[in-house]
Amino acid sequence: MQGKTVVITGATSGIGEVAADRLAAKGFRIVFIARDSARGEKTLKHLNAIAPGAEHAAHYADLSRISEMKRVAAEIAAAEPKIDVLVNNAGAVFASRQMTQDGLEMTFAVNHMAYFVLTNMLLPKLQAAGGARVVSTASDAHKGAKLDFDDLQSKRSYSGFAVYGRSKLCNILFTRELARRIQGTGVTANCLHPGFVATRFGDNTGGLLSFGIGVAKNFALTPEQGAQTIIYLASSPEVENVNGKYFTKNAVATPTKEAQNDADAKRLWEISEKLSA
Repeated sequence: MQGKTVVITGATSGIGEVAADRLAAKGFRIVFIARDSARGEKTLKHLNAIAPGAEHAAHYADLSRISEMKRVAAEIAAAEPKIDVLVNNAGAVFASRQMTQDGLEMTFAVNHMAYFVLTNMLLPKLQAAGGARVVSTASDAHKGAKLDFDDLQSKRSYSGFAVYGRSKLCNILFTRELARRIQGTGVTANCLHPGFVATRFGDNTGGLLSFGIGVAKNFALTPEQGAQTIIYLASSPEVENVNGKYFTKNAVATPTKEAQNDADAKRLWEISEKLSA
């Protein structure tokens, strides 16, 4: 893994932090995107202690804003001659409906559009690596979710966990369509369910949702356990030619019927293209 570069979002805490640590220990150079500079500098210092001289790098952006997604992706593309692995991992859940400056519902923007924009803008650098991988954190929370293409921004009704589940369905559909489009280019795309993990996730959600998540964390996996499938998909030779699959516990799993709908995957992609234009 020496000399290989991983770009990762959500690396300053939780499963993303563990994944970045373990991949750095394997010899990967870590380039991460963070929102908070204090946590980012702490993470950078930690990575440099794990793998001194690897020239790990931090970039800062608010991934709820399309202009910021594009800016940081352009910065990374300009700085990196090639990218071997892109890990789309940052995500959030919100108790009440919030809108971004782009007029998008916040969960949809952070959990889906950031994956979409970053991946598409960094794709040439992934293709330059030869044998590159896109790894996206989805979730079994997609079970029971269905997309209403007439209301992707959840204007009609809003439930924090239901909207989160739909965003995770978007992650799987995005991976499915991406895998179809990049077939034969030397890049693969897979996504995963990390399990329910005790991290900072949901701490600032507010209301009963935050309380419920907090209680559930008493029975949750550790970040070390939750990060294992990310690490596996990013680094294992066993999956170097696997494309378009959904994984849990380092094994291919079957998502819901809705998550296997190719027409919906294509439609979501086309809508996302227009929203990010």
